[in-house]
Amino acid sequence: MASPQHSRILRVGLVQDGRILEERHLRQPGDFTVGQDPKNTLVLPLPDLPASFPVFEYRANQYSLVFNEDMKGRVNLGSSDVDFQTLRTQGMAMERGDQYVLPLQESARGLVELDKDLRLLFQFITPPPESEKPQLPPDLQGGSWRTMDRMFFGILAASLLIHFSGAAIIIASEPPPEPELELDQLDDRFARVFLPPPRPEEPKQQAADKAQAEAPEEKKPKESNPDDKPAETASRPANAEEAAARKAEVAKKVAGKGLLKILGSSGSGSGGAFADVLGGSTRSGDIASALAGAGGVGVATEASVGKNGPRGGDTGKVAGIGDLGTSGGGKVDLGSKKEVEVSGRVTSSAPEVESSEVDRDALARYVKNRLRSIQGCYEKELKRNPNLKGKVLVRFSIRPTGRTGEIEIEENTLGNDAVASCIRTVIRGWVFPFKPDDDVSVAYPFVFSPAG
Repeated sequence: MASPQHSRILRVGLVQDGRILEERHLRQPGDFTVGQDPKNTLVLPLPDLPASFPVFEYRANQYSLVFNEDMKGRVNLGSSDVDFQTLRTQGMAMERGDQYVLPLQESARGLVELDKDLRLLFQFITPPPESEKPQLPPDLQGGSWRTMDRMFFGILAASLLIHFSGAAIIIASEPPPEPELELDQLDDRFARVFLPPPRPEEPKQQAADKAQAEAPEEKKPKESNPDDKPAETASRPANAEEAAARKAEVAKKVAGKGLLKILGSSGSGSGGAFADVLGGSTRSGDIASALAGAGGVGVATEASVGKNGPRGGDTGKVAGIGDLGTSGGGKVDLGSKKEVEVSGRVTSSAPEVESSEVDRDALARYVKNRLRSIQGCYEKELKRNPNLKGKVLVRFSIRPTGRTGEIEIEENTLGNDAVASCIRTVIRGWVFPFKPDDDVSVAYPFVFSPAG
């Protein structure tokens, strides 16, 4: 038997109420499937069939008709028409599970009822010749040179030539020598950058105070002795009273400088800042008494380090500091994070349908079975706003294929755009069991309220 596709191809037409909706010519051999899956040859909302059903299978270079027990139709096998019931009962079609397979000759034609008003007509025809693409005459076709703007091309070429020539000249030429400038030739604004500003001189009084703070005793400059005596003999006090007065004057000048200003003089009447904290005396015994209540701190006294222990400038010992620990403060139980459970209630009123081709009650039952997905859109935002409630009126159209067309939100008293956007996404995926002749507009209200 010759293969059908060698001389003829399969022609399939989709008919509804005597009107051809779509026609396919299978020039490339292959399976012809119908159903709701977008990968099918014909996408049809058929509730009685699976998502993808192969009406025509191509196996071993031959097409076969596939049908099940619920499908109706007839096939012309050359001499007479035979319906699907006869094909099943007389064993003319091979049984394969819950399906029946009938090999088709190139002269076969027939009809398959997919739904109440939806049918498939098929037959094998001679492939029509493919129309050749129109072509212009050779004198009008032209070429790249004819279609090019010659003036623009000339300007572009001249511009490129000038730019590349200039770049080549610049690269080939030697850079001009840069003369070195002396420091006195620089502009004032550059000189200020390179030369740091002079440091301001300290006042003479501050320099003198600093020198007095660093030196325990004031050194007077040597003065010429008219009697030609050495400087040390001239600066030596004449008697004990003059020496005591000079010593008191030096102590008075040094008392307000450096570390002595903080600790104070042990011989003065006021003990300074250290005396304000520890008391009126700066002796080691008083310091030990003041620090007696401090834990973890040891004070080195003559009794603790010994009479011959390290002092001042010698290498001393570090006082021990006790380990400081913290105690108290029990454990704080912050609890565990729990998801807040919220629930909402969604009710729908009777829809407004602008055509009698769509049954209002059947549409209400269809939407009622899918209210759970609409409720999920509401409860997602209800977690963020427990007081969220209101009404959303959605207007959409039902196309002849059963799918939704344009979707608009006419009313939204919730004040929440996220719920409205989620509802539009859910409705866009619905496939209705209605096949109107033209787009039918539907207004559907949804009322949302927290479940209390």
